[in-house]
This record gives sequence, C-alpha cells and structure tokens, in this order.
Amino acid sequence: MAISALQKERAAYAPKLPKSLQKGCVKIVNGAATQSVADQAEIKKLFPHTYGMPILTFDEGCACSQETKPAINVGVILSGGQAPGGHNVISGIFDGLKKLNPANKLYGFLGGPGGLVDHQYIELTAEIIDEYRNTGGFDIIGSGRTKLEETAQFDKGVEICNKLGITALVIIGGDDSNTNACVLAEYYIEKNTGIQVIGCPKTIDGDLKNEMIETSFGFDTACKVYSEVIGNIMRDANSAKKYWHFVKLMGRSASHIGLECALQTQPNICIISEEVEAKKQTLSEVVKSIADVVEARGNNKENFGVALIPEGLIEFIPEMKVLISELNDLLAHETDVQKALQGLTPASAAVYSSLPDAIARQLTLDRDPHGNVQVSLIETEKLLIEMVGKELAARKAAGTYKGKFSGLAHFFGYEGRCAAPSNFDADYCYSLGFTASVLIGEGKSGYMASVRNCKSASSEWIAGGVPVTMMMNMEKRHGHMKPVIQKALVTLDGKPFKFFASKREEWATKTSYVYPGPIQYWGPSSVCDQPTKTLLLEQN
Repeated sequence: MAISALQKERAAYAPKLPKSLQKGCVKIVNGAATQSVADQAEIKKLFPHTYGMPILTFDEGCACSQETKPAINVGVILSGGQAPGGHNVISGIFDGLKKLNPANKLYGFLGGPGGLVDHQYIELTAEIIDEYRNTGGFDIIGSGRTKLEETAQFDKGVEICNKLGITALVIIGGDDSNTNACVLAEYYIEKNTGIQVIGCPKTIDGDLKNEMIETSFGFDTACKVYSEVIGNIMRDANSAKKYWHFVKLMGRSASHIGLECALQTQPNICIISEEVEAKKQTLSEVVKSIADVVEARGNNKENFGVALIPEGLIEFIPEMKVLISELNDLLAHETDVQKALQGLTPASAAVYSSLPDAIARQLTLDRDPHGNVQVSLIETEKLLIEMVGKELAARKAAGTYKGKFSGLAHFFGYEGRCAAPSNFDADYCYSLGFTASVLIGEGKSGYMASVRNCKSASSEWIAGGVPVTMMMNMEKRHGHMKPVIQKALVTLDGKPFKFFASKREEWATKTSYVYPGPIQYWGPSSVCDQPTKTLLLEQN
C-alpha cells in the first residue's frame, strides 16, 4: 500500500505514556464508593452489580517484571462517528495486552457493534496494528451505529465471545455507546458469562466529559483542524476585505467545538447555543445581534468578518425547538405537508412563515428513520446569511447602516473527524487503550478508561478507571425514561466561556484574528504537545 511521506514518519512516532504505565507493573488504588450524578435510586436499581464501584487510580508499581498472567483473548469495537486517535486506542490495547502476556490475542469486530451481533471479526495482529499506528480514521475495523440494547443482541455477543475464547470487550464510543457498554457489562455479570466490558471516551463534540473524563479523544485534533481552516479564511477575509464568512461547525448537542475554535482564532462573532437557550433568544434576536456587529464594522468601513455557528443552534432557539417538535408530531400522522402545516399553533406558524423557503422545505422534507427533522442537514449558516442580509437592508433603508454585506457559507464537519491525530491525541488515545488493558488484566468491568491531569506533560497524567454508572442520569428517549450518560454542554459559569465572554466585544469591533496554522508534529513541545485552550482554562 502506498503511503505519504508524513504517514511514513508518523508510523515511527512512539506515543508517550503516564509514569504509572511505563514500568513493568501497576499498583491499583481504590477510591471511595461512587454514586450517579442524579436519579441515584433508579440507577442503582437498574445496575445492582456495577453501581457504587470505586474510582480506580494507577500508581507506579515495582520496577521488576510483573508475573505473567494467564493468556486471554479480548475483543474491541469502534462505535459511532469517527474521531482522530481511534487507531491509537486500539494500538494501546494491543501493546498493553502483549505486555501482560505475549500470548494474548486481540480481535476487532467489523463495522461497529453490529459486528459483535453478526459475528463479523478479524484477529488484529502486530502486522495489522503497525500499519495503523498514529493514523486518523476508523478504517482498521470500521465503525457503525448499531445500538446494543436488546438481550438477544447481548446473547449473540456471548456466542461469538465463547467461540473465540474472548473474556473481555472494549467499546470505544461516545455517551450513548458507553451507556450501552455499561448495560452490557451489567447483563454479562448478571448472567455469569465471564465477559468483562470496558469503555473508552470518544467524540469530537467534546460532550463526554466530567471531573474524571477531562476530555474525549479526537476533540483536540478536530478543533485544531477546523481552527487552521478558520484562520486561513480569516487571513483571506482580512486581505479581500469584502466578505462575511459564516462558518458552521460540527457539534449536534453542544457548542464545545465552536467555543474552542473561537478561543484559538478570535472571530468577530461566535454563537454559543447554550447561551441562546439560557437567554431564551428568538431567531430574530440572534439575527439582530449578528447584524449589530456587521453594522458596527461596516460603518467603520470594515465590510468583512467571520462568524462561527454551532451545528445544533436551531434546536437551542426555544421557538425553533417548539416548531420542530410540532412538525415531528404532525408529520408523523399526516403525509400531506400542507395539511400538516395547518395544524401548527399560531406562534409556530408565524416562525415557520418567517423562514427562507429553502430552510422551510428542509424542515418538512428531510426526515430521519424515526420521522424526526434531520437538524444536522439544516443549513443554518445560509439561513443566518439570508436573514441578516434582510435585516441590514432594512437598516440601510432607515439610514443607520452605511456598509456593504456579502455573505459566504461554510460547513466544517467531516474534514476533522479522520485527521491524523495531534501529538496530544496520539498520546492520550494510546494511554486510554493501555489503561483499558490494565483494567482488563485486573478483572474489572463496567468501567471507563480515564486519563486525567491532561494539561501537564504526558508523564504526569493520571491513569485509572471510572465506573460508568457514576456519570449516569435518567432521561426520556423515544417516549421512555432510560439511563444515559449525562451530556456535558458548555457551562456559562465555566472558565472557558467566561474568558470568551470577556473578549468578544473587543473581537467583534477589532480585527484580532489569530492564525493557528496546521497541526505540528515535530518541534518545540509548546507548539507540538499543547492541549486545547478549553482544557488549559478549565485547569488553570
């Protein structure tokens, strides 16, 4: 297989590990018993075998070689959307297992959780692993979005695990995938199958985080990729001085990516969905707030700028959220769109009529398999350009706006999901995988691999395990209350948002752009190994 010069050099990169994982053995330190973040009685009832387990921390063990443990076979699954560093998690699992016993084997289930159910797999050998070290993507075994929720699926998993002699599974995924991993762990303990289940925190969206999971892997790399391109656009905007660039950024439920990219590049505008919701802003108010900045700059003869828009903004605007909910209900029972629209409440009908025709069509025609609006397909950036343009035209007619407005739309999403991981993500992911192998070696189940103190040098990182039940609460999904890992949205009293809020007026009126440039893999550690601005601010 032909590879690029960069791939060849990156293949030789040796990811760094925390001190606790560098020696021949690891000392496990048990913390206090844990409880879920909410709904403790309900979660405990649903997870009697895995609820209340202690947080585990790894300390440096003795320098002598560890006694070889009996050989085991382990399975690994990549679940959900891609994120940079997944291959290094698998590499870390593989190397950690081989360190426990060279006879240990690792099997990869193909195409995500569906591979476990359908018994599709390959053995991951050293030759295969070495081909994928420090590379982006999930193509080593593929990923998928099959949800492990039914006992029939669990039992099919037991069948293939017994056939291959697998006694532990590692599920690499986001909040939903790790919730399912915990359900699987509980079931396998209850049925005395002898199969452990360990999770690893993945998602570029950054919404799988808490005190013990400081960041999800892939977030660092994706934000650096997006920030590079945003910086390039800023340089172009500042050169041509005639375009407003509206950049929609991936992140369905949370604005972490938008906030991080804003901290890295200092745009004129960055909308934070969580703030819009907290202030109960209408779509008109969001449009007017953007127009205010465009007007101020235009009246200062600066007819250019950059605005960052989170992918999930539409769902956070209260009136739009109500409209989408009404449309979902109406179109579930009425195939004739015009008849369905007649069932809208007066308030929602007014909102719908205010939308550009193209956006209105997207709300009624693009449905997912559950019959819901596919919010990620709504071109929010184009919606805002059109509505801001109309608002500015009205202001020009009134004589308050003297500038010119020309908007260009961009959406950065898939470009960042499979990038070659940054040094931070290469090290972090490898450490997560190695941590998972230690948890398996210690017979643990229902835990998520955890690596903390991430603002420090990798040698000072703290590895261990956190019970998945500790992160759970009860939420309504498809009409039923279910246990799920609580999503971490941008907190308006958090240090990253507060810092952004303290600077945005200055960034709005001045051209304070920062140009991060491409990800650097070699050079000063201050450039190559730096974590996200979000992490540095949170831990400062």
